Amino acid sequence: MAAPSGCNRQTTSFVVVDDEDLLKMLRSVIDPPLGETAPALICVLTRRVNAYRGRSVAVQDYAAAIENMLLMITALGYASCWYEGYLTDERGIGRKMAGILAIPDGCELVCMLPVGRPARGAVRPPKKGIGERVRFNRESW
Repeated sequence: MAAPSGCNRQTTSFVVVDDEDLLKMLRSVIDPPLGETAPALICVLTRRVNAYRGRSVAVQDYAAAIENMLLMITALGYASCWYEGYLTDERGIGRKMAGILAIPDGCELVCMLPVGRPARGAVRPPKKGIGERVRFNRESW
């Protein structure tokens, strides 16, 4: 909720789902299954409205909000994962989930974050080193 928002349009909203029956309904449209053992899902919604000079910054808005949530989820000892493209591709899984949640027209379900206690320690993919990703001033690549 405290994440920055382009022109303060506040285009991002959330639906927190922890009801077991509703979780089962949502999981029934997620194929292949994801987040099956998580006791809660945070569904991220956006409204693609113009913010500045006819441009929408909805993607930046919800990305900032998601990152804030992921940091806090981890700080509280929980685990999550950012699922987006999987929901917004041609299969329309996000639209099916939005239908189950009775999301109003004009809002798009763009991401889900399963939230729960990790069964084991976090497995993080390797990251490139600073020397591969950061340059100062006009330092050559």
